[in-house]
Amino acid sequence: MKAPYGRHRPDERGQVGGIEGLVFGVLIFVFGTLVVANAWGVIDAKLATTAAAREAVRTYVEASSADVAEREALDASDAAIVAHGRRTGRSHATLVEGGFHRCDRVTIQVSYDVPLIAIPLLGQAGNGITVTSRHSEVVDPYRSGLPGTAAC
Repeated sequence: MKAPYGRHRPDERGQVGGIEGLVFGVLIFVFGTLVVANAWGVIDAKLATTAAAREAVRTYVEASSADVAEREALDASDAAIVAHGRRTGRSHATLVEGGFHRCDRVTIQVSYDVPLIAIPLLGQAGNGITVTSRHSEVVDPYRSGLPGTAAC
């Protein structure tokens, strides 16, 4: 039986044609947001490691003695990481080059492990990315308290 004058019976024909578009659109939006958030996490971690390496080297070359220089430098690195809102458990600072001598170039490297995806209340997923920064300075040749003479 045909509906009179333009009235038609509602049926389900054509209903599937747009629903999957909505689902895929939401999935693309969610995954795109996660990618952007992870990219920002890597950039923020790079800023934190750069600041931590700079503060560690500065503290090292200005330390009072060789005995406390490395310990104070590592503490300064941790303090800079915390100041950037990061966890010190994921960071690692190492003295790469140099020593506590006049004219010696000191290089410290700071690494930070950024999780691939960090979901609040659920934790992290994936191995993540390791962000690394290095900074170096020269121990002051005219500094008092160091043995020897300036030869640089």
